[in-house]
Amino acid sequence: MASPPSKLSLPLKTRVFISLLSTVTDAACRSDGSVNRRLLRFLDYQVSPKPKPTNSVSTSDTTVDASRNLWFRLFSPSLPSDTLLPLVVFFHGGGFTFLSPASQAYDAVCRRFARKLSAFVVSVNYRLAPEHTYPSQYEDGFDVLKFLNDNRDAILPENADLSRCFLAGDSAGGNIAHNVAVRACKEELGTLKLRGVVCIQPFFGGEERTEAELELVGAPLVSVPRTDFCWKALLPKGSRNRDHPAVNVSGPNAENIAGLDFPATMLVVAGFDPLKEWQRRYYEWLKASGKEAILIEYPSMMHAFYIFPELPESSHLIMQIKDFMTNSCSKL
Repeated sequence: MASPPSKLSLPLKTRVFISLLSTVTDAACRSDGSVNRRLLRFLDYQVSPKPKPTNSVSTSDTTVDASRNLWFRLFSPSLPSDTLLPLVVFFHGGGFTFLSPASQAYDAVCRRFARKLSAFVVSVNYRLAPEHTYPSQYEDGFDVLKFLNDNRDAILPENADLSRCFLAGDSAGGNIAHNVAVRACKEELGTLKLRGVVCIQPFFGGEERTEAELELVGAPLVSVPRTDFCWKALLPKGSRNRDHPAVNVSGPNAENIAGLDFPATMLVVAGFDPLKEWQRRYYEWLKASGKEAILIEYPSMMHAFYIFPELPESSHLIMQIKDFMTNSCSKL
């Protein structure tokens, strides 16, 4: 068996984009904990919805609650209308602080999801920190689930199968997907049934500094100073201990999910992600809680690798997500 690579190897195009992204986001994070959103707009190119199919996928935006700018983008694959398709509710990454479903990278990745997973994808525009702290993001995510369930006929195509619903997210979105799933297990949603959760390198942490956090200094996108900034932005003043259950979901203050009918979880971990030890602890916690969990590892990849289509591992991961969804639905 080959040993994991000792050095991260990325195409020049990917390295240049990551460097630019890191530079701009670091500059936008002010020392007082606020975010310079005007500066971020220079890099965060926004894509408008496209009602006419582009690459076999059409998109439309739906407002859930204008007062809190809660909306979602629906990605609909061009497939026969008599074929029932599962629904994926997706939460984007960005440390709870950056980006949206209209951000070019997330519009593109959700378009790929819809096309390659043969699924309707709902990408949620949740409120961002630090303007909106915990639990705003979780409340927004769950409210979208309720809205989909209560308004299914008015907002979703006839062949959207709410009895085969999956929650998915990367980084902070993976954290939100887990927490929304926990709440959904406690409340009756009616037609909408959760069949699985896909956590792609979820943003978890804790007071402890793990070996990976200390050793992977200089890793792309994720660093201790950046994660500390995002946790402070998310947590309300007076609750900023990183063993808060929103941060350390499997830690000393974790919610007991043993008694919940929690769906199967697919967890993705990368070898050059400083968050990988927190993610593996989450996997072990799920198993110890008696829940089905599948661990998928990419030893040669970094945080958020799957949003870069030029990386072969990106397409491979999407196929693994499709297999997970197929297997989860086959157990019905």
